[in-house]
Amino acid sequence: MTWLDLIAVPLLAKICLVSMFPLSAYDKIVHWGEAMDQAKSGPLPFPALLLILGIAVEAITPALIVIGLWDRAAACVLAGFCVITALMYHQFWKFPRFWSRNGQGRTHLWDFFKNFGLVGGLLLVVIGGSYAPVLQVVAHPLSNGPTSAPSILDRR
Repeated sequence: MTWLDLIAVPLLAKICLVSMFPLSAYDKIVHWGEAMDQAKSGPLPFPALLLILGIAVEAITPALIVIGLWDRAAACVLAGFCVITALMYHQFWKFPRFWSRNGQGRTHLWDFFKNFGLVGGLLLVVIGGSYAPVLQVVAHPLSNGPTSAPSILDRR
């Protein structure tokens, strides 16, 4: 395998996966009042402490994931953060007509599912596994990943 397979593509994937979190931490600092209002709107106690912890998680764990230092632990913490945020602060089901175009909870619906999409990506960092060589993926784009069960396409 080449540096492209072992370093460049996995690094780019991790950067893409976590790039929004440091920006979110910065936004919470710059717009502290709005962030505090959102933290107070949830059911959890100690909103100021939670906001500070959230900023720390969003600022530190992405760096650890990208540089590969305690990346599995950092991905677990960040995945937990995403689950808690989704369940406590994006309760779309509490809004009437959340699915309709003008429904109040529509934004919460999509934020809820985006958080769980991020959880899935972060869990892939946790479980690790081997990376498929980029050229192999390009040559066989419909084949299964390295940890999947073999399919009919893989037998060809």
